[in-house]
Amino acid sequence: MSVNLYQTGVSGLLAAQQQLATTGHNISNVNTEGYTRQRAEQNASMGISNGNNYIGSGTYIQDISRVFNEFSYKEQLNSQSNLGYANASFEKLDQLNEVMSFSGAGVMTSIDLLYQAVNGIADNPSDTGLRNIALSQANTLASDFRSLNENFDQLEKSVNGEIENIANSISDISVQLAKINEQIMFGDASTQAGQPNDLLDKRDQLINELGQYTKVQTVTDTNGVMTVMVGQGSTLVAGITPITLSVAAGDPDPLQTELKFVGPNSLVAIQGESLGGALAAKFEFRDVHLAQVKSEMNRLSMGIASTFNDSQANGLNMSQQQGANLFTDINNTQLQQGRVLASSGNAGNLQARVNITDISQLPTDEFEIRYDGANYMMTNLSDSSVVTLGAPGSGPFNTGLGFEFIEDSGTPTTGDTFSIRPTENGAALMEATLNQGEGFAASSAIAITPADNNVSAGKVEIVNMLDPVAARAAMPIRVDILENPPGSFSYTLTDSSNVTSAPIAYTPTSQTLDIPPSPATTLFQIEITGMPSGSALHSPEQFFIDDAYGLGNGANAVDMGLTQEQSILAGGKDTFNQSLATSTSEVGSKASSSAFVADTSQALFTQAFNRNQSTSGVSLDEEAANLLKFQQAYQAASQIISVANTIFDTLLAAAR
Repeated sequence: MSVNLYQTGVSGLLAAQQQLATTGHNISNVNTEGYTRQRAEQNASMGISNGNNYIGSGTYIQDISRVFNEFSYKEQLNSQSNLGYANASFEKLDQLNEVMSFSGAGVMTSIDLLYQAVNGIADNPSDTGLRNIALSQANTLASDFRSLNENFDQLEKSVNGEIENIANSISDISVQLAKINEQIMFGDASTQAGQPNDLLDKRDQLINELGQYTKVQTVTDTNGVMTVMVGQGSTLVAGITPITLSVAAGDPDPLQTELKFVGPNSLVAIQGESLGGALAAKFEFRDVHLAQVKSEMNRLSMGIASTFNDSQANGLNMSQQQGANLFTDINNTQLQQGRVLASSGNAGNLQARVNITDISQLPTDEFEIRYDGANYMMTNLSDSSVVTLGAPGSGPFNTGLGFEFIEDSGTPTTGDTFSIRPTENGAALMEATLNQGEGFAASSAIAITPADNNVSAGKVEIVNMLDPVAARAAMPIRVDILENPPGSFSYTLTDSSNVTSAPIAYTPTSQTLDIPPSPATTLFQIEITGMPSGSALHSPEQFFIDDAYGLGNGANAVDMGLTQEQSILAGGKDTFNQSLATSTSEVGSKASSSAFVADTSQALFTQAFNRNQSTSGVSLDEEAANLLKFQQAYQAASQIISVANTIFDTLLAAAR
């Protein structure tokens, strides 16, 4: 009996000792990140048969387990991934919002100042000082657009650097997780009945860190070895084999870096935006938000350049010559070729370019043109709509979107693809190309004056000037508009030699007419609006077109200034200022929304973290109570041993 009492006391002593050690371990790691509270699982030893009874033989510690709730842990992990995405998205959108708020505001100011200077020329076209001010403002505007584009480029480089850093961090985590799996599988832990708790804590801590960068899913086998999958189920750690992430130059755009999974014998590309977490937010910002606003600013710069260049071409400068371009030609060879990016995997040798035909219809979307063996197929990457352009050699190919695809040389091979960015480099390559203020084409070449006897509300206006110098030389011209018979309209032209053309029929509602008519070379175009008819059925209404050039003529500068209020972009819906204001407000709205999402994600993560900590975290109050309890158990077990020793001594004394 005394020997069993000794064993019982010793078992209690050892159990209390392990309980105290576990409690002390918990207290010591109360501030250790990723530590999960441990608990000594105590069981009663098998009783000893004594006659008809079983006499208890003490206790033992069955296991040192982690107090771990898998559901709350996975909830925390999922919230961690969402928080990583929300924080990364807000950080980058906030930076973009700052760029648009300051640099965008500078562009808007420069646009206004340029138009103010142009209006000054319209008021006093002979003042060379005003012309030089306008030229200076044009240079400032072009510089502001280039600076804005440089800010976009810096943001893109920054995001690419952050993507590479995250990829390196994920690769390091993958290697560490594989090593922990190896320790669990082949280390001393595999020969023990219990679990390597601190090793499991380290593994879960790495998984939590990984969750900031990407969505994570895990599966643990019967040996405790974990398989880790990221994103939509791509394996990152397969047992003891780590898969790493590498960054490669994009194709066809090398600046759009891509991710690849690197395995022992494989290299697989993966879409970064499918991975979730902060990594997906970086890709989404670069490829969606930044690309969109950059394209919008490129289109705005091209719209301004095209509009001013067209206005210049309509008038005459102080040297009585047709106005030269104020800004870089939006269809120069460098810009046209830069809008087409060929895939590195193309087997053909086609060289192509994109020509802008109508700036008002130009979208900000990106397209892909693929040769299917018979035709070029163009896909809008924003909405996945597909348009058949035609067979090779039958171009140029009009897309109906304000630009055309032109083959320069070479031929395509089936499967060849080309990335099409109609607005590419519009802001980056914008420059004021006019060298002298005298080059502003403030004067109109010709003017139309209605006859005093005209009685209708009909008008004849110049809508497109192709060659103002030649048009001026062809003056004067008289336009006689007739209605004969009723409801049938025609016009005649009487040239400077007093030769009158045969009647030319036209539609009275609104029609643009070439002057002079084909087959002669068109010098300008007029538009007849309304229904001009004389006081008698056959009495024509007359309009006189005459030379209007003069140093005091600012009519073309007036027309140039009026373009500020014209809806030129986005299908004729937005003025320049409206387009810029819309882009700026959209970025601000996205930044504000992302801030709200980030705050919400933080709150949800905090709740999930607290729920998990309520189970797995160390409570000093609870551990202090356990410390006293197990201390008393230790002292009581010691007392059992003392009693057993006294009994044993008594028996020995009786036997002497």
